[in-house]
Amino acid sequence: MKQVRIGVLGIGRGRSMIDYTKKANNARLVAICDFWAEGLLNTMEQINDDSITYYEAFDEFIKHDMDAVVLANYANEHAPYAIKALQAGLHVFSEVLPVQNMKEAVELVEEIEKHDLIYAYGENYCYMPATREMKRLYKLGKLGEFEYGEGEYIHNCAPIWADITRGDKNHWRNHQYATFYSTHSIGPLIHITSLRPIKVSGFETKYNERVRRMGKLGAPAGLEIITLENGAILKSVHGDLDKNSIWYSIYGSKGRIESAREDALQKDIERVYLNLDQDENSYDFTPTTYEPKDELHETAHDYGHGGSDFYTIYNFCEKVLGNPEADTIDIYEAFDMFFPGHFAYRSILNGGIPVDIPNFRNKEDREAFREDIFCTDPKVAKDKVWPCYSKGNPIIADEIYEEIEAVWKKNNQ
Repeated sequence: MKQVRIGVLGIGRGRSMIDYTKKANNARLVAICDFWAEGLLNTMEQINDDSITYYEAFDEFIKHDMDAVVLANYANEHAPYAIKALQAGLHVFSEVLPVQNMKEAVELVEEIEKHDLIYAYGENYCYMPATREMKRLYKLGKLGEFEYGEGEYIHNCAPIWADITRGDKNHWRNHQYATFYSTHSIGPLIHITSLRPIKVSGFETKYNERVRRMGKLGAPAGLEIITLENGAILKSVHGDLDKNSIWYSIYGSKGRIESAREDALQKDIERVYLNLDQDENSYDFTPTTYEPKDELHETAHDYGHGGSDFYTIYNFCEKVLGNPEADTIDIYEAFDMFFPGHFAYRSILNGGIPVDIPNFRNKEDREAFREDIFCTDPKVAKDKVWPCYSKGNPIIADEIYEEIEAVWKKNNQ
């Protein structure tokens, strides 16, 4: 079987993709890049494979003889590297998020449109057992017309904050606004329905001492109320509230389908609950539940995030190899997942008023945002930088970051 020769940028999140290539029939790992020299050396020693080349410089990495790159670097830095990879003639698998501001969105979509190359967005929560089954049933017409949906991605990162930020006060996680990291909750609902978001209102929770101790400048959680092109409504909530929750629910003219909540102790996202009518004029009230499995279930089961990490990279490789049935997320759908969170923060900064969401399939929609650099990253936004919290950035003592860095160093002795 032909294999896609893959290079991975980012040894942290990228480890899942690296592990995939060890067992895959359709992919072969040929290069790894990371800017952290010590971590790269440790990875090289752990993998112990002379056929893999290691790089600290991305510009040298993309010169390697390969077909595709996996971008598993920081969540606010994917777009510039995706553009460079495309210009080098490489297919791109981008981890979450696709861009951090609208100028990057214009540049990225227009670069993709120049090339006959695959760009796939790695929103893995679309490929968990329950969300894949919800999409399958919806596409079969079992739900009827889509009317309402909810998505939750609550992940209290406080216990792992030292390991993922290392006490760096400028780390993107410390500077993210409440609705930035939103595609885990919004993405599956978009992927299930294939409906485009057209309007959003945003909300943020109150800043508190728990996130201050983490060194975060933004609110603990964000919420979006989204109107879709058919008039249906979505509610999305995500962030660092105290108890984890991964949950999706969709309502249509024939009933409801939802996943188990994490706290339901029903194998989390691997179970679906159905309460569906035979047609729109009957009321059956016969709920059922099961754990959906397909032909790849056993292979995917050992991979992260309910097996979804397997499906994202598997489908990407299949798409590169020419399989038209491979289920990937293109740049336009990626923006349908990301834009609601971005424009929700614009809504928050303007008192919660509804804000229109552009459609970047239309070139004319891009023009207003060609030079729009608004975001919370001061290196990129410069004098257009947003506050991370709508009421102004809180003051956090340097000692907080020093303590977090000390914990990270202790954990990695």
